[in-house]
Amino acid sequence: MTRTASVTRTTKETDITVELNLDGDGASTSDTGIAFFDHMLEQLGKHAGWNLDITCKGDLQVDGHHTVEDCGIAIGTALTEALGDKAGVRRFASITVPLDEAAVEVSLDLAGRNFVVHEVPVPYETIDGFDTGLLEDFVRAFAQAANMTIHVHLRSGRSPHHICEAEFKAMAKALGDACGLTGRDGVPSTKGTLSGT
Repeated sequence: MTRTASVTRTTKETDITVELNLDGDGASTSDTGIAFFDHMLEQLGKHAGWNLDITCKGDLQVDGHHTVEDCGIAIGTALTEALGDKAGVRRFASITVPLDEAAVEVSLDLAGRNFVVHEVPVPYETIDGFDTGLLEDFVRAFAQAANMTIHVHLRSGRSPHHICEAEFKAMAKALGDACGLTGRDGVPSTKGTLSGT
């Protein structure tokens, strides 16, 4: 079974290409024009154990919002494609990841229903072109496109950089676990489907 996807998303605001292999080795690249965001997306691929390659040309002369949100949509779309019917996946995962003084907990379900609880009061800062206020926008766009339920809670933290990075790493580890194959046949649901319908 090949769990890969190639997604292109083009609008008047962004032009994005995503290449995703869920059974990769964590080697990932990102070129969005926002240095800190690239660093976060590379963390996502690395710690999920995916090969995730992203390029995005966005209207950064306006601001970073379209780039960040649309990348979330494109990556979520690629994840949906790569998972297919989700047969044999673990489905649920939860982890708390620390980074120095920061600790972020992520719990998620590849349920086929998108629902987001995001309780991460990250201090406002612009880090290498990345507005920390966009952190939640990325998660919401990603979860909606991936048809995923996700709960994110800040357990402790002071540095915006550490909080953002702990969140991306926690999402990555939880996603890597939830997308992992158990060796069992069939879809892990009494409904017989994880399509959300």
